[in-house]
Amino acid sequence: MTADAVIFDLDGVLVDSEQLWSDVRRELVEQSGGAWRTDAQRAMMGMSSTEWSRYMREELGVPMPPEEISTRVVARVEERYRERVPLIDGARKAVVSLAEVRPLGLASSANRQIIDLALRETGLARCFAATVSSEEVAHGKPAPDVYLEAARRLSVGPGSCAAVEDSSNGLRAAAAAGMRVIAIPNREFPPDPDALGLADVVLDSILELDQRLR
Repeated sequence: MTADAVIFDLDGVLVDSEQLWSDVRRELVEQSGGAWRTDAQRAMMGMSSTEWSRYMREELGVPMPPEEISTRVVARVEERYRERVPLIDGARKAVVSLAEVRPLGLASSANRQIIDLALRETGLARCFAATVSSEEVAHGKPAPDVYLEAARRLSVGPGSCAAVEDSSNGLRAAAAAGMRVIAIPNREFPPDPDALGLADVVLDSILELDQRLR
């Protein structure tokens, strides 16, 4: 597969963090008297902070304003990241290697401060020419907004970009943006079959990415 630029998702692609986000959100729901659902984390994957904090209030019963929910969840994730950012095996090598040959972008549903913290703590910030949080665009995934904005900041047409995703909403967002979609399915929260069917390439591991795009 050829591409003029590569745009990565963060959670589940570079950082093994989906379970961390789930644990933190569930803890807040249960401590505040809400009711956690088994499908809650899957439902929130890809949502912007505005969207998932509203979901936690309206669907999970957290008795706080969405802004406070987001602040509390993000603060707990930040604490965990300052202890250790759980990079996925092979992620550093893939990012560093690909950054040598083409511009890289990041299109993430994580809050801006989480993106910046993760990239700073792992030393990967220098590898990305553009990073976008879904809180900086009108709609989170599965809408294509965050991917389109990343391509715009890279000055590359969406059709010339490859997007690397792991989740249902992320795959749908990248496909809707008109990008070439590379799926590395999340093992804890696997994508729906119809979303996976949107991928041009399906890999078992990010370790395979470099040979596909070099």
